[in-house]
Amino acid sequence: MKVSLNWLKDYVDLNGIPQEQLIEKLTLAGLEVEGVEDQNKIYENFVVGLVTDKQAHPKADKLTVCIVNDGQNDYQVVCGAPNVEKNQKIIFAKIDAIIPENNLKISKVKLRGIESFGMICSDKELNLGDDHSGIKVLPDNFVVGASISEALELNDTILEIAITPNRPDALSHIGIAREISALFNRELILPKVKDLTVSEKINSYASVEILDDINCPRYSSKVILDVEIKESPEWLKKKLKAVGLRPINNVVDATNFILLELGQPLHAFDLDQLANKKIVVKKSTQVKFITLDSKERNLNESVLMICDGEKSVAIAGVMGGENSEISLRTKNILIESAYFNPSSIRKTSKYLGLSTESSYRFERGIDPSNTLFAAERVAELIHEIGGGTIVDGFIDVYPNKIFPKEVILRYSRLLKILGYEIEKEKVKEILTRLGTEIINENENSLSCSIPTFRPDVEREIDLIEEIARIYGYENIPTVEKISTTLSTKIDESKFLENLREIFVALGFNEMINTTLASEKNALLTGEPIKLLNPQTEEMAVLRTSLIQGALETLRRNIFAGEKNLKLFEFGKVFAKKSDAIENFSDFEEIEKGIIIITGKSIQSEWYSADKFCDFYDLKGYVNSLLKKINLDSVLFDSYYHSGNNIFDYYFEKKSKNGLVGFGGKVSKTLLGNFDIDQDVYLFEFSVDVLKTIEVSENKFKELLRFPKVNRDFAFIFDKSISNDEVKIFVKQKASTLLKSIKLFDIFESKNLGENKKSMAYTLEFFDMSRTLTEEEVEKEFLYLIEEVKNKFNAALRGS
Repeated sequence: MKVSLNWLKDYVDLNGIPQEQLIEKLTLAGLEVEGVEDQNKIYENFVVGLVTDKQAHPKADKLTVCIVNDGQNDYQVVCGAPNVEKNQKIIFAKIDAIIPENNLKISKVKLRGIESFGMICSDKELNLGDDHSGIKVLPDNFVVGASISEALELNDTILEIAITPNRPDALSHIGIAREISALFNRELILPKVKDLTVSEKINSYASVEILDDINCPRYSSKVILDVEIKESPEWLKKKLKAVGLRPINNVVDATNFILLELGQPLHAFDLDQLANKKIVVKKSTQVKFITLDSKERNLNESVLMICDGEKSVAIAGVMGGENSEISLRTKNILIESAYFNPSSIRKTSKYLGLSTESSYRFERGIDPSNTLFAAERVAELIHEIGGGTIVDGFIDVYPNKIFPKEVILRYSRLLKILGYEIEKEKVKEILTRLGTEIINENENSLSCSIPTFRPDVEREIDLIEEIARIYGYENIPTVEKISTTLSTKIDESKFLENLREIFVALGFNEMINTTLASEKNALLTGEPIKLLNPQTEEMAVLRTSLIQGALETLRRNIFAGEKNLKLFEFGKVFAKKSDAIENFSDFEEIEKGIIIITGKSIQSEWYSADKFCDFYDLKGYVNSLLKKINLDSVLFDSYYHSGNNIFDYYFEKKSKNGLVGFGGKVSKTLLGNFDIDQDVYLFEFSVDVLKTIEVSENKFKELLRFPKVNRDFAFIFDKSISNDEVKIFVKQKASTLLKSIKLFDIFESKNLGENKKSMAYTLEFFDMSRTLTEEEVEKEFLYLIEEVKNKFNAALRGS
């Protein structure tokens, strides 16, 4: 945004503030000054000149040879303008002057054989206007030799300031002046209007009805009669030109002036062109509309419109209509000063591909408390420069009142966050300068009413940030010595990095997807949280799972010719905790991971054939991960052969803490939604749950120094006897010499008998401190055989 320093001086005293310091302070405070346009430098070497002689060029009919005096010397200048005459005072560009229009540097040249030592300029060449039909002729009272900056009062400095989207309050000269007031502790001088008197008189001239009070919470209006539409006074045109706006007429220029002064977009309607002298704010009901730029716009039902009693007359917050614009025939004016829902204007502007100075401010959020003041201010200005009569009273329809937020600021919290102390009086001074009202205070805290022009200040931390940036980051005290207690560092990312390394070692590539998804896709895995202002339908909600993003990534890779894929991702998903989302406690973020495979797991070589990914590959990768992090022995599986809306069949990994993850073969129906026509297997798991599972630490186990002794036996059991029953019983009856029992064979045959089966086991005996004797092993072995026979009525095979 362009800001004029001369204009700023109307609202804050800049005396004694060096320009360099002002720029530095604004930038450090978050209003970055991206460019500086010093008119004194731009118009350097341009002076008021006097044409003392004019002769025809001997070799060119359309050129003249002039003698120009700059107050000290005479210069020969070849000029092609048709209106140059002797004794005229003109703008003379001397040698080394740079023409603003095209950056042409003036030097001595020969034109058709005649030397020229400068240039006589037009308005257009100096960016002072569009007229280039001839040179600019100056008034006779101008002093010859005076600099053009001085003569035309082109002594302003224009700052180009980058305003971040969260600072709509800074999109005006008063907004910037307020910042300077706080930064340099100077008084803010606000414009004044006459008392806003309540009168029913205005209701006989116009009325306003809001049918969509969600997108138009407030609409204020004033009426002015018998206005003369004409050219604006020079002071007004000069202010607008300084910041890059083209003057149009006194009424339009007045609304633009207030826009740049207060940050409140305004629109002036020709009251006589409004059917029934009525304004109706509602959603669009027509397909096409012609705007002020004479372009036909295609509308949809979401576009908010300003209508009269019969037709649409403006696209709310964006641009007025051609059918109600101010013209030379206009006499009676209705001023619109409204507050529109930023989301509505943003969507309309994006849909129409139309951005204006008004929409730029409305979509960021203007001050809803300022509409009536702005309407009265512009009415008085129009009356001043265009005559007419301001109708008593005002129209102010405000069905959804927006109240200032209240925030408590604790001094202890301020100290903890900043790390240094700011005097309480200084804190109050900063907040007051920024427009914050202190409604209550004690020695520990301040209760603050946040002005409605600061929608970005919502919490205590926001107030702390405001205090820090105005106090000055450069004023943070230097700390010469910092003491800290040495303690074990907890690396929160270590667990995730370990998982990442495991997947990479298994041959996977990492993918990173956006946390936003379409509502249709997100509904597959949960109830999604909707965004207030989504950019597109494909990014309208927060994702409920990593599955949809992974499938979309798979689709793009397959379309690009990459059909054999092993991918993984870690990221946050979001789950509702209540139906209405009012604050951060109404939903939760969950850290999840996903692996997804498709295509060939083994590609054909001379020694092997192709092998496609299958369910067992997926389960193998999952088990490999769990084994690497020592969780393979604490989780158990559940298998489901009937599918759901995601899988044809799948399995779950569970722990005593709950479900860890699930995965399987993705259903053809779901794959069809993503245009994938090859088998896909995936497993999604909760990183948060994995972190909660206690893992036994790896410990060194001493190598066995004495030999093991193995014995095998096989029994014929009833079919109802399970392997686990036998193993548990043997371990209970055995001494400490038996270290393990392992099933190595199950056999069923009619030869064994009806409902019989054979199970064979290997028993392992050893002692860590000595070598076992044959006798003691044999005694233990025979004892266990007898116990098994008696317990299970089993028959020892081979006996």
